[in-house]
This record gives sequence, C-alpha cells and structure tokens, in this order.
Amino acid sequence: MKYFSDLHIHSHYSRATSHMMNVAEIAKYAKMKGLDLVGTGDFTHPIWSKELKEKLVEVSPGVYGHGGMNYILSGEISLIYTQDGKGRKVHNVILAPDFDTADQITGWLKTKGRVDYDGRPIFGFSCIEFVEAMMNINEKIEIIPAHVWTPHFGVLGASSGFNSIEECFQDQSKHIHALETGLSSDPEMNWKVSSLDRYSLVSFSDSHSAWPWRLGREATVFDLKELTYDNVVESIRRKKIAETIEFFPEGGKYHLDGHRNCDVSLEPSESRKNENMCPSCGKPLTIGVLNRVEELSDRKDGSKPEDAVPFRRLFPLSEIIAAARGIDNAFSKKVWADYDKLIEKFGSEFEVLLNAHENDIKKALNEKISSLVIKMRTGDVTVKPGYDGVYGKIIVDKEIPADNGNDQSSLKSFLG
Repeated sequence: MKYFSDLHIHSHYSRATSHMMNVAEIAKYAKMKGLDLVGTGDFTHPIWSKELKEKLVEVSPGVYGHGGMNYILSGEISLIYTQDGKGRKVHNVILAPDFDTADQITGWLKTKGRVDYDGRPIFGFSCIEFVEAMMNINEKIEIIPAHVWTPHFGVLGASSGFNSIEECFQDQSKHIHALETGLSSDPEMNWKVSSLDRYSLVSFSDSHSAWPWRLGREATVFDLKELTYDNVVESIRRKKIAETIEFFPEGGKYHLDGHRNCDVSLEPSESRKNENMCPSCGKPLTIGVLNRVEELSDRKDGSKPEDAVPFRRLFPLSEIIAAARGIDNAFSKKVWADYDKLIEKFGSEFEVLLNAHENDIKKALNEKISSLVIKMRTGDVTVKPGYDGVYGKIIVDKEIPADNGNDQSSLKSFLG
C-alpha cells in the first residue's frame, strides 16, 4: 500500500510558525492535502513533547495516530560550528522510533545546551559528533541532512563550505542514508552529482503552516506492506522509495542567485560575469541552488543512476487556482472557495493534482483551472524563478483573463 508522507514539519513551538501547527490541525489539513503520514516535528521541545505524549496513540510499532492521521516522531536541529577552520551551518532532520528514544535524544541535547526556547534548537557541535551520539543512543534513529542545497543551512549550500556529504560527516557518513532535496532542487538536478547516487533522495515540506498548501508541498511516497517505523526507515536505507512529489524547483526561494533588496535575480553564468556581486549595489549575491548544482556537477550527459526513483513536480492547488484566476494573493476568498469545491468533489488536493480527469475538474469549476492543472502535470508551465528568499511564481498565458482581485481578503478572515 502506498503512503504519501511528509516527515519534515514544525510545531507551533518553532519560530515563525503558525499557532495552528498543533496535533489536531495538522491532522485535519494533512488529510485535506491527501497525506497518510506526517512527522510530528520538534519532539525535542519539552512542552510539545508533553502534548504529543498526551494526544498520540501508538497504532503500529513506531507509528502514532490522532484524528485519523498517522504520525512518526520527528524533529530538526540547527548546527552552527567550526570545522577545519571554517564556519559551518547545517540543518538535520531526525526520526525517532519511539518516545523513549526521543527522550534520550533530548536528554543528550540538554547536556549541550537548551531545548526549550525553540522547536528547532541551535547547537555548536559538529555533524560528526551529532551522528555518533545518536547511533550510541539507538541505531534505529534516522538522520537526514535537510534541504541540502539551500545556501544558508544546507550541507551542500553555498555557505556551508562543504562540497560533499563525506566532507561534512567524515567517518559518520556511513550512517547517512538519505538527503532532502529541498524546494529549490529536484532529483533530476541531484542526479548531476554522481557522489549522491548512494543516497535516497527524499522530499518533505519543512512546513511552518498547517494550511494544506504548505503541508505536503513536497512529499515522499512509500510502498509498504505495513505502516511501521522500521518499514519506513528500511525503505529509506535500502533506496526502496516508490516516488517523490517535488515542488517545481524554479518555484523555490533559492533557485537562482540574487539580491532581494535590489530585486535582482541572475542565472549562474550572469553571476559569474559579475563575480557574484550584485550589479545594482555591488554587495555579494546570495548564491542559489542551481549555481551550486552546476558547480559540483560531474554528470554532464543528462543520464541518471540505474536505481533512480521516479518523481512528479507539482505546485500547490491554491497557487494554481490563483494563477488561473489572475489573482496575486493565494489567500483570496475566491481562491479558497474554488479550493473547497474541488476538495469536496475529489476528496483531497493530491487527488485533484495527480489523478482527476480534466473534464471533471472543468465541470466542478472552469476550463482555466482544469487546463492549468493538466499543464502542470506535463510540465508545460512557465515559472518566474525564485531567488534570495523570494518564492518563484507561475506565469500564465496573457490570453487568460484575470479577475480584478477586489476580494483578496486574507484566508484568516475568510475562515473566520
């Protein structure tokens, strides 16, 4: 049976996170998205951990349930440290098989610093020390370098100083089995770097909001006889993932190089001509994911690993509706009225995006939206690429008439 899974999210105890990232709301909106399994996020935070223990019930080994949704214990930590004389910044996702193991992880982290101030705590030790400590606690713990290409906290990002997983984790790299692609890259981009062939490429949302356009915007699909923690981790470790659901990489916040303050975005070749400096103000550019992939690429012929896992690129349904309607604000009341109609008709967002027939979408709403859904499935969409923290945007053909957008009330107001 296939399970659509998003194992990298955050609770309302993480910074810049919606107050609705609680157990009940995550379950509600994950089901609307079409997810079958989510991570809890932030299990190292003591108050969130207490809530999880009170509200989650184990439904199978290492899998917990609430509100009709399955959960696996997950978290993320930020490591900021010095290695080989260089400053390093790396985020890692952690999966734990049970609450006892999660408590041991938190206990060890508390010997290194505080865990109570943020759902994603920051520490000053290396990835090497971290992985070694986790394996001493329980070898079932899974550690996944997060959004590996993003410039500021990805292990292969422009600011990390690492050019390989082995350089970062050294002798502990044997315990790293998977890499999270992040919104600004997809598997096809990662295939250009042959040293990554040994790793499973997983995709999760890193969601800080419970609304379904954030949850599951990237997902990993597991094909399992039984949904258990061990089976999920075994699929990751053996590269037996069924497929991944990817954001269009151009839509990610760090796809191209750029300088947001000057509204400047550049292709890698243009950045190099400008010596990676903003042509407008002369300050350093934020070097994006495409540039870093090109820099480390050693597979130039477009080939891929023999065991490459299939993937599909999607934009969230709300963004497709907004683009088709010509509305800049995806929080618009019209957008979410259309969204609710489609969810009521087809059951979940993934069902609309992946499976619904064009004519059925057209009957439920209109031809503009149904046509754009089909174009997205075939990759026949134009995206203005994101850069330096600015998301990319779907560009719709000019002949599609735009709504006047006068009703662009916020989603919060719309939902009351």
